[in-house]
Amino acid sequence: MTTRSLTTPLCRQLGVEHPIFAFSHSVDVTIQVTLAGGFAVLGVARDHPDHISQMIREVRAAVGHRRFGVDLMLPKLNSNETSVADLKRKLPVSHTEFVEGLAAKYQVPSATRPHFFTETVRSQSFFEDQLQTVLDSDVDLVACAVGVPTDVIKRIKLREKIALALVGAPKHARSALAADVDILVAQGTDAGGHTGPIGTFTLVPQVIEVAGNAPVIAAGGIGHGRQIAAALAMGAQGAWLGTAWLTTREHGLSSAITDKLIAAGSEDTLLTRAHSGKSCRVIKSAWTDEWHAAGAPDPLPMPYQHALTGSLLAAVEEHEVLPLLYSPAGQSVAWSRNIEGTREVVDRLVTETRLALDALISGLDECRARV
Repeated sequence: MTTRSLTTPLCRQLGVEHPIFAFSHSVDVTIQVTLAGGFAVLGVARDHPDHISQMIREVRAAVGHRRFGVDLMLPKLNSNETSVADLKRKLPVSHTEFVEGLAAKYQVPSATRPHFFTETVRSQSFFEDQLQTVLDSDVDLVACAVGVPTDVIKRIKLREKIALALVGAPKHARSALAADVDILVAQGTDAGGHTGPIGTFTLVPQVIEVAGNAPVIAAGGIGHGRQIAAALAMGAQGAWLGTAWLTTREHGLSSAITDKLIAAGSEDTLLTRAHSGKSCRVIKSAWTDEWHAAGAPDPLPMPYQHALTGSLLAAVEEHEVLPLLYSPAGQSVAWSRNIEGTREVVDRLVTETRLALDALISGLDECRARV
């Protein structure tokens, strides 16, 4: 194997060595990926502004001048309520009874600790507070997911930060470019979390075609270096991975969730609206079975679904009620086979990518020699 450089023009722009872009809710994973030569993006969609500030300070103290980003969710909402109590007053009785029935069926004890979904409403005012906190920080890049508001991109650029948008269709890419986004992440349906219906290796080349000079990063179901090599071969300038970090030691998920992730294959994930009200890929469990069963109510739109299910999900997580326990995860969960260190994952991906590129180039050379 050669030690060929994997550095792309986007890597040089961002000052990183490897075309590995890591999305994670973990400060420690963000730090380790950054120090290992990748570009890390810290997910803060579930964090209050004060906590966001603290997390950013922790990363900056550990990585120094190296660049990193923050990811925010900025969806259009179907409500104006700003308290969980207000949302709950609008929940259909049939949905409330269904969730109460799940709690009884699986004998779920009540939660005893505060939880994001029981204490917080995803509202425009909450999103604004999160955004302003990020804009006031020294992060280098702001990623927008589940929505790319033009005014938000303008504010990001005015603060001299790089604006990145995750897109799930060519039309979304065009809208993001019209809003003056700097970098596109073409995220296919293979991805964990909130995602759309188009497969990664169908979506990526379509987005590259409309991107012009804007760099494109491939995302969705990527967990092996062969896929990174394929993404580079298509013209992407990097690969965006999220599920790969869930089973790292630094992420520190509970052993119950980690065991489920390690045991899962690609076929053990599915798209559901039962998590948040928007299409989201998660690990299958009794939770998804119940919501997808005949006679189950349709999940409510965001943020009503979390107001409906938040207390039960908080209790399931706290008490580790195994049948109902699940996690967002992409089809790349097939490569999460054991607990590894974050740097081990980066090193493995780099080695696999180089091997795949070596094999590709060797094969092409052999074909040329036969002509």
